[in-house]
Amino acid sequence: MFPRKKYQIIYADPPWLFRVRSEKGNKRSATNHYDVMSIQDIKDMPVQDIADENCILFLWVTFPNLIEGIDTIEAWGFTYKTCAFNWVKRNKPDLIINAAAKVGGIKHNAQYPADFIYDNLMISINVINAAYLNKVKKIFNLGSACIYPKHCDQPIKEEYLLTGELEKTNEAYAIAKIASLKTCEYFNKQLGTKFYSLQPTNLYGENDNFDLNSSHVIPALINKFHKAKINNKKSVEIWGSGKATREFMHVDDLAEAIFFLSNKNLNHNVLNIGTGEEISIKNLAKKISKISNYNGRIKFNTKLPDGTPRRIVDSSKLKKMGWKPKIYLDEGLEKTYGYFVNQKA
Repeated sequence: MFPRKKYQIIYADPPWLFRVRSEKGNKRSATNHYDVMSIQDIKDMPVQDIADENCILFLWVTFPNLIEGIDTIEAWGFTYKTCAFNWVKRNKPDLIINAAAKVGGIKHNAQYPADFIYDNLMISINVINAAYLNKVKKIFNLGSACIYPKHCDQPIKEEYLLTGELEKTNEAYAIAKIASLKTCEYFNKQLGTKFYSLQPTNLYGENDNFDLNSSHVIPALINKFHKAKINNKKSVEIWGSGKATREFMHVDDLAEAIFFLSNKNLNHNVLNIGTGEEISIKNLAKKISKISNYNGRIKFNTKLPDGTPRRIVDSSKLKKMGWKPKIYLDEGLEKTYGYFVNQKA
């Protein structure tokens, strides 16, 4: 009989009945070691009765019963979101790089704040907890420079976290990332883990999302200028005044930084990763216009938001350890534009 209490988190490891396909498998079958339940009996368990309104379910299921596991999740009144614990338990990695996230530009963040905070919270908490329960030695939890206050001093030091108000246009995403950072920090403090949060600056590169409704600024501009050139458009409209400045880093440099750090003993829970190269959105648009051979006008719609007025991270801690980026912005933009065009061909 289940208790009458409502729970916000439920861990479930039902006694699955596995299909046996050989005599050898029959000897190893779960039925020879403990009492099992049929799939229907598991689905009929009144788990929903003890689940709080926003309860999170962690369900242990192995690959042979994966379909039945999904069916059980639905039968218990839950919606499948992601899988982490199963993979971690089976593979026992020494290091997890948590780069999973729901991301997007200003427009997408503004339209779907509930999705951004919920999905990113669930992803991070799921991965971090699975890593701890399975004794993973180290996590690199990837965050974002948008976690820092909108009007803090520049370049942004790690210590500026939670010292001011966040930028409203991506607040939901930022709060989820701050929560994952703090989860790693508190696990380290209480449980002695080595879970670190890396805060890269604005990323771009090949295999990016170039969709105009959900992408970040560089892939969006590449798509806009390329389409404008192909369709002989006289002008391209850019969100905001163009005065806001950003620091951009090619994704290959981030990968190199993570590899560099994987063999280091870190003394910092939080570490910025950037290039130190700052550019206004106006000048960025000019660069991409030139790379794409677009000859029309660039129009800035000042009725639409700029976002944070300036954002460049202080990466001095990382650089003192001996790492530095290799791909300058012009080179990275050329590579990314070339990739986009080849994908369209």
